[in-house]
Amino acid sequence: MAQEILDKIKEFATTTGLNLVLALLLVIIGYRLIQFLSKRMSRSPAFSRMDPGAQSFLRSFLKIVLIIILILTAASMIGVPMTSILALLGSAGLAIGLALQGALGNLAGGLIILIFKPFRVGDYVDTKDGSGTVREINVFYTILVTPDNQIITLPNGNLTNAAITNFSSENTRRLNLEISVGYTSDIELVKQVLLEQVQKHPSVLSEPELPFCRLVKHGDNALVFALRAWCLTENYWATRFDILENVKIAMDQQGIEIPYPQRTIHLLQSKDI
Repeated sequence: MAQEILDKIKEFATTTGLNLVLALLLVIIGYRLIQFLSKRMSRSPAFSRMDPGAQSFLRSFLKIVLIIILILTAASMIGVPMTSILALLGSAGLAIGLALQGALGNLAGGLIILIFKPFRVGDYVDTKDGSGTVREINVFYTILVTPDNQIITLPNGNLTNAAITNFSSENTRRLNLEISVGYTSDIELVKQVLLEQVQKHPSVLSEPELPFCRLVKHGDNALVFALRAWCLTENYWATRFDILENVKIAMDQQGIEIPYPQRTIHLLQSKDI
């Protein structure tokens, strides 16, 4: 009896046990090889010429596919029939697909973003779930970095079904400012002062349109002027801040009033009864 048990142990060690060790070695070596190939691919000239979003998506997608192939190969080495694996995958695929509808939707969303490119890595975008600079577009998620250095992780599926404002897609942006002044102000003087501050700023462009200033609204407490000018997208915020500061200084020098909200209160005195 003991000899039969010993023979079975020897048989297992020389067949299944050896295959198990080889499969384990294959997984270890194969995983390191996948890591090596991923790094080599990232450094290749053809890969570096691709869009950064496509780079991160393709790198993560190929890594997942290669790991799945590695696991299936190791399973076949220890004697698991491939037909059984495929049948198991087929039967489990439907259940996994139903359980991972969100993940599959994110995968499809990632492909849509990669193909149609509504934004790229480095663009500043605004969505209903947050805004920031696109750091990475991977298989399932897009990662944004906010101006105050917070990380926002957005599912790709949601992004493809939502409105996205891309502030970096064009080289130029238009400044749209509204400046309020008192009702007693000279309209022509106000327009002159506002246009001077815009025209003398070095970042303001003469194309596609010259700077524009007109009275657009009679507000409750003030006359409202629209001030528009074009600048490079990269200079937008600095130009906006500069013009707002310079307009305030110039209006103070010209004695143009910037009114406070006002309310008229009527006091009614009742007769003593």
